[in-house]
Formats: sequence, C-alpha cells, structure tokens
Amino acid sequence: MADRVTVIGWDGSPLTAAARSALGAATLVAGAAHHLALPEVPPAAERIRLGSTALAARRIAAHRGTAVVFADGDPGFFGVVRTLRAPEFGLEVEVVPAVSSVAAAFARAGMPWDDAQVVVAHRRTLRRAVNVCRAHAKVAVLTSPGAGPAELGLLLEGVHRTFVVCEELGTDREQVSVVTSDKAADHIWRDPNVVIVIGGPVTAGDHGDWIAGRDPAAGPRGWTLPADAYGGGLGEGEAELLRAAQLARLGPRTGDLVWDIGCASGAFATEAARAGAAVLAVDRDAEACARTEAAARRHGVQMHVVHGTAPHVLENLPEPDVVRIAGGGAAVVSAVADRRPQCIVTHAMTRDAAELVGRDLSEHGYRVECALIQSVELDTRAWTETERSVAFLLSGVLPDRAP
Repeated sequence: MADRVTVIGWDGSPLTAAARSALGAATLVAGAAHHLALPEVPPAAERIRLGSTALAARRIAAHRGTAVVFADGDPGFFGVVRTLRAPEFGLEVEVVPAVSSVAAAFARAGMPWDDAQVVVAHRRTLRRAVNVCRAHAKVAVLTSPGAGPAELGLLLEGVHRTFVVCEELGTDREQVSVVTSDKAADHIWRDPNVVIVIGGPVTAGDHGDWIAGRDPAAGPRGWTLPADAYGGGLGEGEAELLRAAQLARLGPRTGDLVWDIGCASGAFATEAARAGAAVLAVDRDAEACARTEAAARRHGVQMHVVHGTAPHVLENLPEPDVVRIAGGGAAVVSAVADRRPQCIVTHAMTRDAAELVGRDLSEHGYRVECALIQSVELDTRAWTETERSVAFLLSGVLPDRAP
C-alpha cells in the first residue's frame, strides 16, 4: 500500500506550498494529461493517465511509495476522493482543495449559484440529469465524454433552455460560450466542460436564502392544494384526496420524468413538479393545456405541456419513470405499459372498468393494486356534507425495473 496519498485539486492557479511539497516527494503521480505535463511533476515518478479512478486506485493501493493524485477543481466535490476512500482500497488520503469547477463556471458567467441544482452526467445518468434540467430553472451539469452539451441539447428537444458552456476551465484553452439548447448539438465541445443550464426567469431573491438548491419551503405547505389554488372547477378524477393518493403511489422525485395524461386543470402536474420531478403534461383539449401552463406559472414550477390525443401523441415523448393516466381508457393504459415505466397510476369510476384496466396491467407484467377511495367533505360550520367523491384507484408497479 502507498505510504502516503495526497489528492491535489487543480483550478489553473499556481500550486500551493503544500501541493508542491507533496508533489516533490511523490514516486507516483496520477492525473489528466495537462496535470502530468506540469513542470513540478518529478521526472522520475511513475505516471498514470487518469481514466478510470477505480483502476488508478488499485494501482495506488499496490504502490510502495508516496502517491499524488491530481483532479480538476475540488476533488471532494463529485471527485476522486470518494473513490480513493472506498473500503475496498483501504486508502487514507490528504486533500489539497481548489475552487470547484462549478464555482469557477458560475464565476465566469457572473452568476450566483447557491440556488442551482448540481448534477453529474455520465452515459448511465444522462437521462436523469436531463430530467433535472427540465424541472429546474438553474442547473450546473458536470459532463463527461458521451454525456456533454450536445447530448444534453438533443435530449431536451422541445424544451427551450440557454446553455453556458465552460470548456477546459483553468487552462490556456479556456472558453465560455452561450448557446440555446437546440444549437448545442451543432458544435464540437472540448472536455472537460461544465454546462450551466438556464430555463425561465432566474433572479436573485430578496429574502435570506438558507439552503442550497431549490428551497423545499417555497410555495404553500402540503402535497396537494385545494381547488381554489387552481381557480376552482377541478375535473373528474382531480379531487384533492385522490390526487394525494396518486402522488403517494407514484412518489415523484428529482431526476424522474412524470407523464400526466389528461392534465385537465394542471393540478396533479403542478404538484408532481413541486416535488422536484420533471413533468410532461398531455391533454387533447387546448383549453386544458392553457390552464395547466397557467397553473405552472402561478406556482413557479417548470413543465412541458403537450397538446395532443393519447395514445398517438405519446409515441415520440421521452421515456417516463412514472405515469398518471386520467383519461383515455384501456388503449392508453396499454400504450403506456408498453413503454415500461416503473409505476403507473390511474382511476376508474366502476368496478368493471377497474377490472379491465387491472387485467391489462397484469398482462404487461405489472404488480397491480386497487383500492376504493371515498372522500366526503363537510362544512364544519354545520357539519353537513358538501361534496362526495368515489373512485377506484389502481396502481401498477414493474418489479424488474429499478427505482
């Protein structure tokens, strides 16, 4: 095992005294090509071009001597420190930090970033990173080869965003470009890069912020809001307690893409977006689409509203994680199940209709649950009944799809 492992963050600034001291004693140095080309790297030291950090960690663990690992930005922020400290390698490390790539990118853009979401995009996490960009007004994406600005732009098709692309920060080849998301695929971008994704109005708040990222206390308290929050006149299947049960079954969260088919007033779509998920709201009624867009603006959430008739309009939509179906019948349920989301919820007004939908979901391999949901609203001044809602709530969970 290496006698000593020092991880040096590099942001283009001159190396600190601590970094130079560790580097001068190193018998093994790991890093990217521009790190290994630094004049302070000892000529006699073994050099490892850093690709897979796990492979590098194995070689460092087997090395007898003193090792230094370079990393761009702050190595403790989505960096190599986590891998090196993994139990299977048994390495204890000292860290010389630097300005993170995210902080540097926002500094180049002249923007605050305490209100930004920060995600890492690899090939396996690219879709979830894109969903965060759909759902939030300000996102920093730490990219990787094959999951860069061009791929982000392609997967955001139909959703307008502004990209601030910061290439090779800290080097003499550093470049900052501003493009719209639909033009990002027209460029060849150099690695490494950070993309700041902006969608909708982003302004500095006049209140004292207390948490990084999206404020979970923004907006009224509660999973679901009363009818008057949406201008009143909610449609069939939009009762507050039914919406709460649907949200509980789906559990929308940051990184998910939710389809809301038959969005009506936009109540469910808005509440799924308030939970941090990306939302595609679909309705064949243009007025319903307009109401949904108005609800999203009123409650300060991002979503993409699609005007069209299911199931045909669903064919070209991006892959969903969870789906709520408010209308369209068995044909829509079957079309959605063919796309294999992890969870589907819908409702039926009769037992026969519920059985038909349940059999369809079962035939598609879903584990089906059904409950009769009944809610009665009372006027507490006289304790008299004001409204009654009854529906069969169905949910299907795909056992073989990971959350």
